[in-house]
Amino acid sequence: MKRHIAILPIALCLGFLQHVQAASPTTINDEVYKLAKDDLEQHYAREKLTCDNVSGNAKDICKAEVAGAEKVAQARLKAQHTGKQADKDAATEAGIDARHKIAKERCDDLQGNQKDVCEKQAKAEHDKSMASLKARQEIKEIRDEAAEKKRDADYKVAKERCETLAGSAKDACQASAKARFNVN
Repeated sequence: MKRHIAILPIALCLGFLQHVQAASPTTINDEVYKLAKDDLEQHYAREKLTCDNVSGNAKDICKAEVAGAEKVAQARLKAQHTGKQADKDAATEAGIDARHKIAKERCDDLQGNQKDVCEKQAKAEHDKSMASLKARQEIKEIRDEAAEKKRDADYKVAKERCETLAGSAKDACQASAKARFNVN
């Protein structure tokens, strides 16, 4: 019970950070990143020690939970630091992997067919989550590509409209079109 109480503030904090990250496109600077990373390392070092209070598979589950939470927190922090979509996806993937490892550890409490079913269920959940992540990534790439094609087509139309003008009016029209459609 103590273990879950200790993890609750972390989960709330990570949930809050996720909403802050989603709401704010700004990244954190190097100094804040380093301080936060050091704080996370110290926090999870203390959390790992709490796993010594239990034994058997419960200890393995505890260690998997702490290790998973640490990897997810580090990945989310990196994503917040860089602001890159690849790092955000890596954080999501870290969460998927952490849930899978914890589920596999929980299966160790079972025996025989129940254990086999539990392990296959854990693997299936992992595979489905990874497939959903990959699908979201592909959909984003397709949308980005489509938006770029639309922008290019609109730019060509605007550029053609500028052809009817002459002199400085034409130059101003072309500069305006380049600015509107973010073309260099």
